[in-house]
Amino acid sequence: MSDLRPDPALSTPSTTGAREVPDRVSLDGVEERWDAAWSAQDLYGFDRSKTRDEVYSIDTPPPTVSGSLHVGHVFSYTHTDVVARFQRMRGREVFYPMGWDDNGLPTERRVQNYYGVRCDPTLPYVPDFVPPHNGTDGKVVKPGDQVPVSRRNFVELCEVLTVEDERQFEALWRRLGLSVDWSMTYQTVSAESRAVAQQAFLRNLARGEAYQAEAPGLWDVTFQTAVAQAELEARDYPGAFHKVAFHREDGAPVYIETTRPELLPACVALIAHPDDERYQHLFGTTVTSPLFGVELPVLAHPAAEPDKGAGIAMCCTFGDLTDVQWWRELQLPTRSVVGRDGRIVRDTPDWIGSEAGRALFGELAGKTTFSAREAVVAGLRESGDLDGEPTPTQRKANFYEKGDKPLEIVTSRQWYIRNGGRDEQLREALLARGAELGFAPDFMRVRYENWVGGLNGDWLVSRQRFFGVPFPVWYPLDEQGEVDHDSPILPSEDLLPIDPSSDVPAGYTADQRGVPGGFVGDPDIMDTWATSSLTPQIVGGWRSDPDLFARVFPMDLRPQGQDIIRTWLFSTVVRSHLEHGSLPWTQAAISGWILDPDRKKMSKSKGNVVTPMGLLEEHGSDAVRYWAASARLGTDAAFEIGQMKIGRRLAIKVLNASKFALSFGSPTEPVLLDPALVTNPLDRAMLAGLVDVVEKATAALESYDHTRALELSETFFWTFCDDYLELVKDRAYGAGATEVSAETASARAALGIALDVLLRLFAPVLPFATEEVWSWWREGSVHRAPWPDAAPLRAAAGDADPSVVAAAGAALAALRKVKSEAKVSMRTEISAVRLAVPTALRAGVDAALEDVRAAGRVVGTLTLADDDGEQVVAHDAELVPAAAV
Repeated sequence: MSDLRPDPALSTPSTTGAREVPDRVSLDGVEERWDAAWSAQDLYGFDRSKTRDEVYSIDTPPPTVSGSLHVGHVFSYTHTDVVARFQRMRGREVFYPMGWDDNGLPTERRVQNYYGVRCDPTLPYVPDFVPPHNGTDGKVVKPGDQVPVSRRNFVELCEVLTVEDERQFEALWRRLGLSVDWSMTYQTVSAESRAVAQQAFLRNLARGEAYQAEAPGLWDVTFQTAVAQAELEARDYPGAFHKVAFHREDGAPVYIETTRPELLPACVALIAHPDDERYQHLFGTTVTSPLFGVELPVLAHPAAEPDKGAGIAMCCTFGDLTDVQWWRELQLPTRSVVGRDGRIVRDTPDWIGSEAGRALFGELAGKTTFSAREAVVAGLRESGDLDGEPTPTQRKANFYEKGDKPLEIVTSRQWYIRNGGRDEQLREALLARGAELGFAPDFMRVRYENWVGGLNGDWLVSRQRFFGVPFPVWYPLDEQGEVDHDSPILPSEDLLPIDPSSDVPAGYTADQRGVPGGFVGDPDIMDTWATSSLTPQIVGGWRSDPDLFARVFPMDLRPQGQDIIRTWLFSTVVRSHLEHGSLPWTQAAISGWILDPDRKKMSKSKGNVVTPMGLLEEHGSDAVRYWAASARLGTDAAFEIGQMKIGRRLAIKVLNASKFALSFGSPTEPVLLDPALVTNPLDRAMLAGLVDVVEKATAALESYDHTRALELSETFFWTFCDDYLELVKDRAYGAGATEVSAETASARAALGIALDVLLRLFAPVLPFATEEVWSWWREGSVHRAPWPDAAPLRAAAGDADPSVVAAAGAALAALRKVKSEAKVSMRTEISAVRLAVPTALRAGVDAALEDVRAAGRVVGTLTLADDDGEQVVAHDAELVPAAAV
């Protein structure tokens, strides 16, 4: 036998220990068994002694805690885990935490329905409160049936339920095989997260980047909260165009077309494009509104659309965002008539002077906008100011992404953070950050650029909700009990986190809350993105662990969905730019969406999602991961059970092929991994093909193309199984030989090396099957083994041509076809055969002729003839009769 000294270029030992291959291989139970083993070994624990250059840090998306995960989460989080496992095998110390986004509206809605309660901040705290329900089996508890509770009681219930949900989330992630360091989890509403969010806000405030303003903004009448631009969804909404007459001084009508006639009492001007010749003579004059008799100016503004409707529009405060733009830029008065509850205000405005107008408004007071519209249209018909009947249309309306009714625009006091919407210099800086950031795929970059370029206002970060991070602000009350918003009282950073609704500012006592000369706390909480935009700072220990922060920040990767580029990705860039003067990470990996059989995006709101635990139990985690990894970043993928079945077949084949490859020689005999032993042309050709796979798969994974890496590895693997294993098995067995020949040693070493490399290539996608096989013959974990290196493989392959394997496989297929057509066993021997071999394959068949003969069980004459065809074809085959065998 050859010398077994190791090749110094080989990344694995020259031999392995004894093999313990089970008699029956199976995927059953591998997830539970290996998750327990990995946890016991702390296999994925982060070693914080490593320097920043040695670390690969991931800003893992914290899934929203709102009941259950769906298959879309499995899809995108698998992509992240493939990256983590690859980088770990490349020698990087991977910082891979997991968070839970458990504050905000989704959690509130779940708690309301789960416990049958609703928050009423005016109520006192009730110790040991027992909610009326403890789970409603998915049934909706109507708001009128929900029991009102204090804010503190409500928050306590939120905290209880999120802990249970997070426990279930972790169980699913473990079943999927995420290589997360489970000692590093965080909640976006934990004390540390609240302190980080409040500290960042106070610093924004100190630098002038955060400010408070009384201004018109988008408002959801159902959830009674302000809504930011990034949370909008434009949806089709049924409406109708109404052609309405305003009147000039001489009584001549000026017609406008509107879908919202109920806002006539809020009208402050008529506006047309400055170049519209139809209205040039009206600019600078006034008209009177129908029904309400209010005198209004006719003005010019370039945002008016000449080809829309009549080309002239009424500006109301406020019907849409264009109204806000006109109101601000033309310095128009504020005449709001829609309240925060979505109803017409109850007090008749003083700008309506006519008796008839005031009487009509009195009839509208307190009505919903829908009912008010009907009343105004009836009045327009009666007055003759409605030209024709309304024309039905589908209009685009702004909705809160989680809401069911069109948003209104109301004036309220809110907190904002500057984001480039009104600051050209900041906008350019944030665009430059986007150009600096790597996107995978790169075409997703334009979504960031379009969002930043289209911003029309600053980031509204306050919400009128209950479960979240409160603003760390109090306000003094003057002697009349009025709030002085211009003199906020702020805590020092060392006191954070604080809750202004229960904590008392320095210099005051608790009994001064809410009384003249005392103080009040800011009642609002931060938008959920205002906390989530700080996930690198939260998990990296920016506030509490500066040593860790220096080792992981700026982070390497932000994986996320395409739909939250405008929210999570952009807001995180904003906060990092303002606080650290840098990007929060160097690379963003953007996943596509999962589509249902009708090619629609899966989402809980549409009711077309699939919960993943059943899929993992039925098909196996490796199979589901295979389906996910088969889709490229940024590409929408169909939910395909068939693809999962292919993945399960691959995982099982890894087990079976590995068992076969490890079956040669004695179980106590080490598997040979010395490249110097590989001398046979076929073996070298196989390794030459593997060199190409390792090089291209490595390059693909380095560019975040896990799909290409999987395709390359899988294609090679099936050829390895279907052709190479069949061709080489007789030589690898070394049947009848008392000593291991050089040819047998070559086959066994090539098999061992190939198996060693293939397991590592598949490990990021199929972690359970590869770990199972690794444990049969290797020490440690495949997931801590080094990523395959092409150099020692290339040295072993020499100048071999990879096409030899395919050529020999084609010759073997021709021999098997003879037996198949004769309907005899593949073990039937052939006494004579002539193979017609295409010229392009001749050299390959010649190089592996003895293996072809053995695998095809040719015991007599095997003749090769050159041929002009494209396939190897067997002629004049003579089979040995079964009785003679």
